[in-house]
Amino acid sequence: MSVELDPVELGFRRPFNNEVSQSLRLKNPHDEPVAFKVKTTAPKQYCVRPNSGRIEPGGSVEVQVLLQAMKEDPPLDARCRDKFLVQSVGISRELDTGNVQQIWTSIEQSAKSSIQEKKIRVAFLPANGSAAATNGLLHSGEEDPPAYSSPSPAPVTPQRTPARQLDEKSGARSDDSTLLASTTSAISNVTGISQADLERQLKEAKQTISRLQTQAAESTGLRQRKADGTSSSSTTTSLQQAPAASGVPVQIVALLCLLSFIIAYLLF
Repeated sequence: MSVELDPVELGFRRPFNNEVSQSLRLKNPHDEPVAFKVKTTAPKQYCVRPNSGRIEPGGSVEVQVLLQAMKEDPPLDARCRDKFLVQSVGISRELDTGNVQQIWTSIEQSAKSSIQEKKIRVAFLPANGSAAATNGLLHSGEEDPPAYSSPSPAPVTPQRTPARQLDEKSGARSDDSTLLASTTSAISNVTGISQADLERQLKEAKQTISRLQTQAAESTGLRQRKADGTSSSSTTTSLQQAPAASGVPVQIVALLCLLSFIIAYLLF
């Protein structure tokens, strides 16, 4: 047994940065009670209260359909592909258990063909006083939307990542380069040496430090092999994969030492 819908199409008026709701009235024109269920192709975008229930003979139920707030309005010429599906079935005396969920479970298992369905299209309407660019309806002949699912009975606010966390992540990557640039600029102002020359000397110092670290690692590996009398690859691998000690990196310490040496050499 099908129910009567009013309206037969749902129109939501812009702007959509706030929640927008519409009322849908379901009427039972039959002589026996009817169970109904409301589904949609976009269950995360809409919430329906109630999304299922019972309608007595000759009675009606008002359903609130809520379109949740969007980050920004879709283009005016965009067609809304969302749809709603209203399912209904008569409740016989044998099925009348008083629990709507049990009635639907029993119907879907034994008499699924008796379920009546009605589709409702959705339109995105312009704001009040604006010229209508499009009615936003999904016209016949276009591809079908995704499968219907039951929407949530209550709105759900999506979680958002705080902007402060994003700023901290992006700023952490540039701390070292900013410190290096400010340090070389300050030394250049004090000593009179061009910043380009300082950066060249720093680059040479980094290369020297890297070469010394490589030599130290190689000598450490040789001493380890001499101590245990073996040359297994596991020892070298364990030395190479040893975690770095916590604290100030060796490169920064060497850089500060080099800068201190340059300043002392030029001033004294």
